Amino acid sequence: MIKVLVAGFMGSMGQKTVQMVNKNDDFELVGAYNPGIDTVHLKGMGMDDKVKLFASLDEIDTDADVWIDFTVPAAAFDNAKFAIEHGIHPVIGTSGMSDEQVDQLKKLAQQTNVGGILAPNFGISAVLLMKFAKEAAKYMPGVEIIEMHHDDKLDAPSGTALATAKMIAEVRGKHDSPATEETLKGVRGGDYDGIKIHSVRLPGYVAHEQVLFGSKGEALTIRQDSFDRASFMSGVELAVPAAAKATKLIVGLENIM
Repeated sequence: MIKVLVAGFMGSMGQKTVQMVNKNDDFELVGAYNPGIDTVHLKGMGMDDKVKLFASLDEIDTDADVWIDFTVPAAAFDNAKFAIEHGIHPVIGTSGMSDEQVDQLKKLAQQTNVGGILAPNFGISAVLLMKFAKEAAKYMPGVEIIEMHHDDKLDAPSGTALATAKMIAEVRGKHDSPATEETLKGVRGGDYDGIKIHSVRLPGYVAHEQVLFGSKGEALTIRQDSFDRASFMSGVELAVPAAAKATKLIVGLENIM
């Protein structure tokens, strides 16, 4: 039985995570963390009196094996650092961490021998999209990325889009994007090693990504759509047991698939 603490359990992803943990016979929910939590939120969220609630990091006292984090970019680094320092293996689904912060967590995990998993996306379709895009970039280096998310998403580009760009850059190297003159600033999107990334934020969307490849006389589009946040839970279920025995920080769900 793997004991789990869910950070950010009041959010949309946090609620799905609580439900997933409670349905899995190999997991046990022992704690939930959300700043400013009120016990009234216990009802209807799949929690009983055995689950400890915490309103701040200073309050946390738990025997959890794994810390699942679906909070906000501003809190995720400190949460993951706290978890590792206290012997809890993190599964981090919150995007927006800088490369420097990820490097710090990798070093801390190595020093403490407490590893975990950081993934920009726990959707199986999104992970497959990244793998397919990396393969396609070997043959079609002309590429742009469009990511579309709900209007409450704070970071842009999405962690998935940025991870996709990094994986593509590994195989195609740095290319300059086509020269254009913007008559509206920013219209060509962000730039990662010559890969243009475009972010869409609209109500009604959940998480969607397209990778567009173009070469002489042909084009290829790879697309994935996540229509329900429950779709991410299959990846989280894979990550929890892998994180529980990890001795280093694993970046990317594809590394355990």
